[in-house]
Amino acid sequence: MNAFRDAEHGHTVYDVLKGRGFIEQVTDDEGIRKLLEGNVTCYIGFDPTASSFHVGNLVPILSLAHMQKHGHQPIALVGGGTGLVGDPSGKDQMRQIMTKEEIRNNAEAQKKQFSRFLDFSDNKALLLNNAEWLTRLNYIDFLRDIGVHFSVNRMLAAESVKIRLETGLSFIEFNYQLLQAYDFWYLFKNHNCLIQMGGSDQWGNIVAGTDLIRRLEGKQAYGITFPLIMTADGRKMGKTEKGAVWLDPERTSPYEYYQFWINTDDRDVNRFLALFTFLPLEEVEEYGKLEGADLRKAKEILAYEATQIVHGKEEAGKARDASKALFISISDAGYGADSVTVAREDSIPTTSMEKGKFIEGVSAFKLFEVTALCSSGSEARRLIEQGGAYINNKRVEKFDLLVTLEDFGQKNEVLLRAGKKKFSRIKLLDKN
Repeated sequence: MNAFRDAEHGHTVYDVLKGRGFIEQVTDDEGIRKLLEGNVTCYIGFDPTASSFHVGNLVPILSLAHMQKHGHQPIALVGGGTGLVGDPSGKDQMRQIMTKEEIRNNAEAQKKQFSRFLDFSDNKALLLNNAEWLTRLNYIDFLRDIGVHFSVNRMLAAESVKIRLETGLSFIEFNYQLLQAYDFWYLFKNHNCLIQMGGSDQWGNIVAGTDLIRRLEGKQAYGITFPLIMTADGRKMGKTEKGAVWLDPERTSPYEYYQFWINTDDRDVNRFLALFTFLPLEEVEEYGKLEGADLRKAKEILAYEATQIVHGKEEAGKARDASKALFISISDAGYGADSVTVAREDSIPTTSMEKGKFIEGVSAFKLFEVTALCSSGSEARRLIEQGGAYINNKRVEKFDLLVTLEDFGQKNEVLLRAGKKKFSRIKLLDKN
């Protein structure tokens, strides 16, 4: 944690980003430090390949929020134009080509999510779509004015291109670097944007942009990349057995989102508090000193802070209350299943199933799959065999145990638990 110490007392946002663990590479360390002493415009591009961002997108989004908090103007650039081509960086095969309508719809949905993190009033931040200028380009003019400044030899040397040459790189993808460089130049010319930021896989594209600006304008622009965030057990941040953890509450409920963070590996808590919350670093460092059972307090703070940033204080509070009620109930032998389900019921992930299915009974392992507590039937069987599955707080002894109407009680619901902290609920649907 020494790297975090006193970072927020530095003179620039650069110290804060570096202290919190956001920065991997920069094009000019001394130049960027000096530049950020004044007010600067910066940008990050986002692919509109989905209608929602996920936890893996938080580092770039939060970096823009930090820039704004320190008086700089961030540009969130939706890649409505570049999305029509597809970025080969970090991919071992060609992205599926999406229709213009799909990209447009995704871009609109992403715009709404940006407003949770950035203040767009009075041009404090800008939300742009590169389709506005890229789709109007004349190909011949583009080749003559922009393409002439690019060396094929240099492009082939880029790591993202070299990796793909082994599996096959389409010509359309090969053009992507030119388009991203053009974006940087366009924003430089029209919005005085001097810094592009992005993931570590964007280094080659960012450098291409700074080089194009130097060639066309004779001026210097800068680049910053972020590290790929991995969990302590070697998984890519935001990826779980069930898939991505989305920021859209319709895809990942606030309760599930809270549970994702509270289940953070002990070794990651300190680092994630610095990256994914706005808590002062001095406070983060204090939580980093907690050990053993006390570490749960730090996890609760991480989960609450991360959830309230995305879903607001009210939803974060509901998720925290529900989680505490469930955690207390399974820790206290005096609590029964009914007391578990009454606490913040609206926050617990719920699956409705037809009442008729339970007349003869449904196998326990199937319920753990249906509720997505397990990603497959085989995973559910393993969970049960290892003693980690519970129904109404009773350990499930056999994977083919039949759950019948008798198990639902007066509330017409059963509570499922995988391990110590993952809960779901099934309610009966009385369908005539």
